[in-house]
Amino acid sequence: MKAIIVMFDSLNRHMLPPYGGKDVHAPNFSRLAERSVTFDNNWVGSMPCMPARRDLLTGRHNFLHRSWGPLEPFDDSLPALLRKQGVYSHLVSDHYHYWEAGGATYHNQYTTWDNVRGQEGDPWKGVVANPDIPEHVHRYEGYRGWLFRQDWINRQYLSTEADHSQSQTFEKGLEFIRTNRSEDKWLLQVEAFDPHEPFFAPQAYRELYPHDYKGKPFDWPNYAKVQETRQEIEHCRFEYSALLSMCDASLGKVLDAMDEYDLWKDTMLIVTTDHGLLLGEHDWWGKSMMPFYNEIARTPLFLWDPRSGDHRRRCGQLTQMIDLAPTLLELFGVPAPPDMTGIPLSEALKAEAEGRRSREAVLFGIHGAHVNCTDGQYVYMRAPVHPDNSPLYNYTLMPTHMASLFSIEELRGMELAEPFPFTKGVRTLRIKADSFVPAHRMGTLLYDTVNDPDQLRPLEDKEAENRMQGLLISLMKASDAPPEQYERLGLS
Repeated sequence: MKAIIVMFDSLNRHMLPPYGGKDVHAPNFSRLAERSVTFDNNWVGSMPCMPARRDLLTGRHNFLHRSWGPLEPFDDSLPALLRKQGVYSHLVSDHYHYWEAGGATYHNQYTTWDNVRGQEGDPWKGVVANPDIPEHVHRYEGYRGWLFRQDWINRQYLSTEADHSQSQTFEKGLEFIRTNRSEDKWLLQVEAFDPHEPFFAPQAYRELYPHDYKGKPFDWPNYAKVQETRQEIEHCRFEYSALLSMCDASLGKVLDAMDEYDLWKDTMLIVTTDHGLLLGEHDWWGKSMMPFYNEIARTPLFLWDPRSGDHRRRCGQLTQMIDLAPTLLELFGVPAPPDMTGIPLSEALKAEAEGRRSREAVLFGIHGAHVNCTDGQYVYMRAPVHPDNSPLYNYTLMPTHMASLFSIEELRGMELAEPFPFTKGVRTLRIKADSFVPAHRMGTLLYDTVNDPDQLRPLEDKEAENRMQGLLISLMKASDAPPEQYERLGLS
């Protein structure tokens, strides 16, 4: 058996044709749905980028214990477990966060890996002189301003579609497929940063969305409340759509390879994303800063399993990123370690066929903000009860943030914590943490997504809230949540 994961970043489920999207040119996602199971109730777990990838590799949530950070020494890692059983794994990605301080332990879990440069503010091309940047809709300052400057430099070296980081990423993935198509026991992970902002797509894809816009350039929204004009909002959405269409074309090349080399007979294919992205819905841009509405939290997932031959099927079971590691371990006959809390997707499909639920609810969130759960109908977002969001700690042996080490000031107050069940008897550093998300100000929220699918009317229903609160507590216990998380959220 072989397996291919195609993972995009910030891919909006509701815009894809298999999920009812009507305004985006994405024929290859429709083609994929013809050959696979489409999961209708797939949800994020730990947010955003690297926390989601830690969920992917370890099969368990990490956001209750840790903000954005590397794999830890005690983590069970999917590629490492496979390697011990003779399964080769290869990562190809232009997701530059893998090579920052907060992601530097992920890529070397794979047998081999290849990276492509140039996305967003990747510190790639060294140009000392300030580039000539036209006035944009937004002014970018501080760290984001540095990213914007570097991105404008990087774009000058990506002048053709073949130069584009996404194109090169998929070409390297296809090279691996061509080279190894006749071999057995391998996992390929092709991972694109797109359609993550900035929405920089070749002109051919932008021409799929003709519209009359004469304003300033706008393909990189801030993570903030919407303040732009209707025309600017519409233009930015079209820019995202163009990049999504490029992702669709790249996916089509993988499907072509599956056809050409008859890989459908012995190769599992998983296509998914880490999270979605708000493009003005709920009067917000982006992710992370706001409640995790369904546009962010409910994500696409497609599975082709050659053992079952299932295709053109829908599955309504609750699934998450933590389910992919046990799914792939099962495919290769490798036992899942006891610390993995995800379940193989085969169990979800079996439960669907038998008319029962494979799980009652799922948990999701970002470190230090709302802790959320859903049973597939209700979405419960539990907010911190204190304005300062205390008490909150990072538990880690790898004290790095996204792109930097922990500061000396942060480390001065650290202490050793007692082991958690999943740290295998190892004590971790316990370091006081802050959160940039104003979750306390937003308050606790409850939505009935069956009767209010757009989440426009927060629900006042004490019985439903009590039930969802009970589910939340049980899910937190199953994830070995630190005791202070219950205090932070006002849970007994």
